[in-house]
Amino acid sequence: MVNHPKVLPPKIPKELRAIMLADEMKDERFFHMGRIIDSEVNGACIEKICFDKVIFKNVSFHDVSFPFIELTDVVFDHCDLSNVDFSNAIIHRVEMKECKMLGINLSESTLRNVVLDQCFADYASFGYSNIKQVKFQTCSFRHADFYESKFKNTSFDQCNIDKANFSGAELNKMDFSTCSFEGLIVSLEELEGCIVSSEQAIGFAKLLGLIVKEPGSNE
Repeated sequence: MVNHPKVLPPKIPKELRAIMLADEMKDERFFHMGRIIDSEVNGACIEKICFDKVIFKNVSFHDVSFPFIELTDVVFDHCDLSNVDFSNAIIHRVEMKECKMLGINLSESTLRNVVLDQCFADYASFGYSNIKQVKFQTCSFRHADFYESKFKNTSFDQCNIDKANFSGAELNKMDFSTCSFEGLIVSLEELEGCIVSSEQAIGFAKLLGLIVKEPGSNE
């Protein structure tokens, strides 16, 4: 059982106005207390756009670049964020539920009190990010990049992290014991203090060239 960190949920009021994001982005850069549902955002490139107390539901982003985006008290529910550029983002009290995030760019971002639940985030980039009070649960991070990321009070629970890059990342006390992977891009020194299952430990031993002998075996 993974020890989950305490993550503060988004603070969102019940009454929210409808936002037509594609239309309002022409004049606005700050969106507060709104709901964006069943829509598409296409070809937008805006720096330092801000969303505060906003729900996105069934929203698809195509060819979207929002570097230095600020997200506070935000929910993404069944959204498609594939290949979106959210680099250098500031993300606080945010939930992403069953979202498609293939190739999303979250490099050099700051994440605080964030939950990713049942998200498909293969090839996602989190390189150089500062990640604290975050839960990744039942997500796919195959070939994802966490290069030199800083983790604190962060959990990976039942995630697929096969071939993910954790080179240079701070993994002390990180618990991967419920995760699935055939291999990781990481040095053995960086794995010091990392928590793995006995089966995973055998896999790492084989990578070292050790021959793992089962009890009672003559081979």
